[in-house]
Amino acid sequence: MGLSGHQSAAMKNDEWLTPPEILAKLGQFDLDPCAPINRPWPTAEKHYTVHDNGLNQPWSGRVWCNPPFGKFAVSWLKRMAEHGNGIALIPARTETAMFYETVWGKASGVCFLKGRPHFHFVNGKRADFNSGAPICLVAYGKDNLEVLKKSGLGVVVNEVI
Repeated sequence: MGLSGHQSAAMKNDEWLTPPEILAKLGQFDLDPCAPINRPWPTAEKHYTVHDNGLNQPWSGRVWCNPPFGKFAVSWLKRMAEHGNGIALIPARTETAMFYETVWGKASGVCFLKGRPHFHFVNGKRADFNSGAPICLVAYGKDNLEVLKKSGLGVVVNEVI
């Protein structure tokens, strides 16, 4: 079963960790508003988990957002677009309503990752299977776009506004 299944309720898991090698190329973040409860490595200085309901908490600084994939991802991305400072990791489904509502015309740029990453379980173990779908990083704010351009993680498209 690939990670594309983590968008399905059948898998009973929407807490997948971003590979640390991706995070290392993106620099320090101030906040991760949708962090897993258990995580073997930090993704930001401050973390909100499902217990905190990060959508209803104040956001400040540079935000890392790897939202739970599925029907609620659009809520996280709308908030990210409103915040305007950070990077989100989402499926590269460029034709979807979510992409049109939260990326096209809102983001500073998009990095389409090379290959399909292997996410990690909350215990830190790398999944044996890849994401099952293309993944992209979405930059909100010009400084975050520059980070994506320098990251070497994939092809960056800017001027999406």
